[in-house]
Amino acid sequence: MSYARPNDKPDAATLIAMHRQMLLIRRCEERLERDVKAGNTPGQVHLSTGQEAVPVGLSAHLDDGDKITSTHRGHGHFLAKGGDPQAMFAEIYGMAEGVCGGMGGSMHVADVSKGILGANGIVGAGLAIATGAAFAIKLDGSDRLAACYFGDGAANQGVLMECLNIASLWCLPLLFVCENNGYSEFSPSNTVTSGLIADRARPFGVPVRNVDGNDVAAVWQAALWATDHVRAGRGPVFLEARTYRHSGHFSAEPLVLDAPYRPAGELTEWLQKDPLLISARAIEAAGHASAADLARMDAEVTQAVTEAAEAGLQGTAPAGDAAGRLMFVDREGNA
Repeated sequence: MSYARPNDKPDAATLIAMHRQMLLIRRCEERLERDVKAGNTPGQVHLSTGQEAVPVGLSAHLDDGDKITSTHRGHGHFLAKGGDPQAMFAEIYGMAEGVCGGMGGSMHVADVSKGILGANGIVGAGLAIATGAAFAIKLDGSDRLAACYFGDGAANQGVLMECLNIASLWCLPLLFVCENNGYSEFSPSNTVTSGLIADRARPFGVPVRNVDGNDVAAVWQAALWATDHVRAGRGPVFLEARTYRHSGHFSAEPLVLDAPYRPAGELTEWLQKDPLLISARAIEAAGHASAADLARMDAEVTQAVTEAAEAGLQGTAPAGDAAGRLMFVDREGNA
């Protein structure tokens, strides 16, 4: 396999496709934020608004045969990997037509047919699942890979060290992707995390790359190098993407906190580094599309999201015995 050169960059078609995918994630998250306030969801949601570039830039190098594990903030990972928006909406609304039959909800969207092994409400749990998936891929002898998304808070979980150790020791096809958004729930990362997160991988001999997680082209470039390395059988790679969530930790945050925890002006500063703004400016500056073209794209995506959400709302409630049927199988493997 030929390795990615440092100056490899996404072409015009790829840049435009990634911009559209980021728009899809953004408009889905915005719709969900409104639906929570309208009482259309049975619970709260954790939104990934502002973090779209990380999963989109990586997923450009993945297909259905590659596996990912996600986090409690997993809608963007699901959609970037090819998950169906309507099935996701229906799942979050608790409908039988949801991707998990309405039984998983916002923090457990999964679609094994797309290689999406699931979001997870347990901080850091996806690390071990992805390591197991990578081990299975190695046993199969294929050139597939497993990628694990986790946040800066999960970087302090002991399971990260265990997985780095075993992945390096066994040369597993595993990609560690830390979405460092600066906050562990309500705590600034620098108050709970010592040192640099990426440095945790170095003692295990795992190659590291830091990347601007708000620049989808930069993520694409780093992910090309990383996936090339992993698929060639050279072992795991660790990417740390610096990004920022525009929303709070979860949708009910304004109702449960007495005071804001972000410094004044911080959000405004990061909004100037919005992944969609960076992407749009790059596309226009290169002459790949005009502002009017991008506006039409946004309108098309917004309409598609509206239709997906409305269809999801029209779903049916799961049958009373669905939980049992989805949890257990008989000896022949039938639900």
